[in-house]
Amino acid sequence: MGYWNYLKNEILFQSNWDNYFYGLIIVSLVVWILEILIPWRKNQARFRRDFWLDAFYMFFNFFLLNLIVLIALSNTTEAFLNDTLKIIGLNLSDIQLFDIDLLPKALGLLIFFLVSDFTQWNTHRLLHRIPFLWNFHKVHHSVKEMGFSAHLRYHWMEPVIYKSLLYLPIAIIGGFDAQDVAIVHFFALTIGHLNHANLGWDYGLLKYIFNNPKMHIWHHARNLPPHVKYGVNFGITLSIWDYIFKTNHIPKDGKDIELGFEGDEYFPKDFIQQEIYPIKLKK
Repeated sequence: MGYWNYLKNEILFQSNWDNYFYGLIIVSLVVWILEILIPWRKNQARFRRDFWLDAFYMFFNFFLLNLIVLIALSNTTEAFLNDTLKIIGLNLSDIQLFDIDLLPKALGLLIFFLVSDFTQWNTHRLLHRIPFLWNFHKVHHSVKEMGFSAHLRYHWMEPVIYKSLLYLPIAIIGGFDAQDVAIVHFFALTIGHLNHANLGWDYGLLKYIFNNPKMHIWHHARNLPPHVKYGVNFGITLSIWDYIFKTNHIPKDGKDIELGFEGDEYFPKDFIQQEIYPIKLKK
């Protein structure tokens, strides 16, 4: 009931700037209009292949499932961490390196953003390196034509993995409020939509800092050289981690490369089958 009341209030009554539901709609519409006005792949339909499937994933994952997982997982992880620390005579405040609230607002937000993005970059690498996790991540890589809504086509297990691994470093910093999270959230949402959009941008010199469509298209390439068989360009919002740790790979203009993964012709095409694919028993 608590979640239902939150959902109802978020859609019908709330008018604050950090409203997740309408924020998602506004960012999506703006990026989609950019795709229509200045498309990179001019022969790609406005309603590209699987557009409506990805639109469903957007709301199911990013708003409904993501928030439920965030609420449930955060509460569970916090309780588990507190109970574990009590065993050794500590509490959460004892392991915090510093309190963000004691720093200037801009610096605190920057630290929060950098810690979050670096943790998620590492988590993304794990999704490609560990076969069990890769089976879940295949849902996202089953996209065959890139567009903004492909950003949020992913299996429900992914936020569980991301948020579980993200909780500890964020807890060690501490001191965030809901609006801090919302600022970082909407910035990451916008960059993520642009990364997957049908736009031929790389942001010039800023490409070494921010992930971009010309870089991220290679993350979705179906065919990669053997030395990068586990994937490339793992950046979520920032590309700088890939350049620092040598996981960057942009050999040429990737506008028309084939997307997907080996064997994706046998991968399910509908939502339900994609969701149960990783947990089905194989013959």
